[in-house]
Amino acid sequence: MIRTLIVDDEPLAREGLRVRLELERDVEIVGEAADGPGAVEAIRRSLPDLVFLDVQMPGLDGFGVVAAVAEHHLPAIVFVTAHDRYAIRAFEVHAMDYLLKPVAAPRLHEAVSRVRRDLERGERGDPGLAPLLAARERGQVDARGDRAHVDRWVVRDGERFLLLRAEEVEWIEAAANYVRFHARGTAFLMRGTMRALARSLDPRRFVRIHRSTIVNLDRVREIRREWHGDYDVVLTGGQRLRLGRRYRDSLLR
Repeated sequence: MIRTLIVDDEPLAREGLRVRLELERDVEIVGEAADGPGAVEAIRRSLPDLVFLDVQMPGLDGFGVVAAVAEHHLPAIVFVTAHDRYAIRAFEVHAMDYLLKPVAAPRLHEAVSRVRRDLERGERGDPGLAPLLAARERGQVDARGDRAHVDRWVVRDGERFLLLRAEEVEWIEAAANYVRFHARGTAFLMRGTMRALARSLDPRRFVRIHRSTIVNLDRVREIRREWHGDYDVVLTGGQRLRLGRRYRDSLLR
């Protein structure tokens, strides 16, 4: 049985999750909590396998709950919230899934199935997560104390959220108030600026070749000089991108 805790400050939201979870053959609801401190106490007391965790709650938010219990007992976490702006942070703290309210029954079943598969493989939460969370809060550094670089992004694909990893991304381009990731044979939009994104990337992997273009160096096949003296960057997939003159030193050195 998957021992499950429901945490949400809205009684109707807890009831809705409870009713739907009762349809899962191997889910046992071991308790509920209505705020952050109550969630920490319930997790430490009941040691659940899975927690459906609201993000915005009185006393302590969902991310604070994860940080508070990580060293003691870290169950599988599925965040539940009405706001998709928390999606990136949810995956950064190793959440198993992320559900938007109102939670549709098929999406809830999908989340439980994902947890079920991981538990069957013996995979649980990362016990080293608490130091990592604390380090990030102190200034975006990793567990070793080095400057952290973002190596994965949460992008929206219709009603789903996808986790893109750095090695999947071929190139990135500016798109007004968004950036467009080219990966998996398609393109995904994420709100943000090229300047902010460029600062967060690992310069050993990603290089800016134009004011509106960043490439993954592992996806660069060749740099071709054109008759007019400018250069094009050719990716392994055949895409040709213009190398801006002010950015030539990033590749031609």
